[in-house]
This record gives sequence, C-alpha cells and structure tokens, in this order.
Amino acid sequence: MKTRDRILHTSLQLFNEEGEEQTTTVDIANEMDISPGNLYYHFKGKDQIIAEIFHQYEVALSGTLTAPIERPLSSPGNVEENWYYLYVVLEEMYQYRFFYHNLDNILQRYPEIRRHFKRLIQLKRATLYAICQTLIQQSVIDTGEQQLLGLVDNMTLNLTFWLSYDQLLHDQRDPSVSIHQGVLQLLTMVAPYLGDDQLSFYRDCEAIYASMLEEAG
Repeated sequence: MKTRDRILHTSLQLFNEEGEEQTTTVDIANEMDISPGNLYYHFKGKDQIIAEIFHQYEVALSGTLTAPIERPLSSPGNVEENWYYLYVVLEEMYQYRFFYHNLDNILQRYPEIRRHFKRLIQLKRATLYAICQTLIQQSVIDTGEQQLLGLVDNMTLNLTFWLSYDQLLHDQRDPSVSIHQGVLQLLTMVAPYLGDDQLSFYRDCEAIYASMLEEAG
C-alpha cells in the first residue's frame, strides 16, 4: 500500500476509534511510525485528509444509494431484498462513522463537506422514497403522497442519525448488532403498510435481532 493510502487508512481508523477532533496529524504519523514531515509531504494538514476521506465515502455511498432509484417501479424488490440492501448502506456508513458521531461539529468546521453531505441526505431520501414506493405497492392501507413523504422523511432522519444515537445509548457494542437494529428500526416504520406475507419476514428479522442480542451477551 502506498504511503498516501496508508495515511488515509490509518487516519480513518483513528478518527473512528479516538474521534476526529481529538486526533492530530502527529498522532497519525506516530501510529504509522513515520515522521510528521513525511505525512506533510502527502497532505498539508488534517483538513486535506478529512476532505479526501469524505470524498471516498461520498463516492462509495452514492454508488450504493442509486440502486433502488434506478430499479423500475414495475419490478419491486421484496422486504428481504430491501433488508439486505439497507444493511449494506448502514455498513458503509459505519465504516466512516466518525462523521456521524460528531456530525454537527464537523459540518460547521468544514463548509465544503457540509454542501456535499446535504447532497448525500437528499440521495438517501430519494433512495428511501423508491424503496417505500415499491413496498407500499402491496400495501393494505391506502397511502397518499403526503403520508408517503412523511414516512420517507422519518426514515431519512433515522438512517442519518442512527449511528450517533446508538453510540450515545450503548457506547461500544458489536457493529453487526448495531447495524441490524438500525435496519430493524427503518422497517418498523414501513411495516404497518405491508401485507401479511411481508410482515412475516419482518417478524423473522425481529427474531434474528433478538438472537444476536443473546449472542452478544
């Protein structure tokens, strides 16, 4: 791995584990066992490192989020397919979780990231709208457009702030449990609109989550 890539990899790891605001470029250099001058040769400061990490995250998550939007409405995915898809989305978010653990602070200090993060939220919203549209085609409740938009906004809020909420509530726990519960919370919102067959899968998800909690002890 090239030194520049190692710097980004190490920085992301430290930001996630120690917090971005508490981590300095000297900490990153020490963790890598290189001189601060060597790090400075590749990045002129922590601002550049964070900007590059966010760019990587934005590219990766944007690519994942577009899948349901591009899927034809006439070919809806079932709850199970959307469950695993949302798990992948939250898993990618977790890999860059330091952004969400200190979101307001970071967005205030990095205005350029704030502009791009707003685009990501809009894309999350469009993605969840597409998912809800396909699932609620089979709805047992007559859902108007305004009600659908309200559901999507609530799900977008939950998706965006879940990692921060989970950290505050549980500090550190098994990532797979945290992610699984995040998906469960999203499906909890749409579950009342699903038919009996779809709800049976939702009950299975609840059972899986309960067994994961038992294993985590």
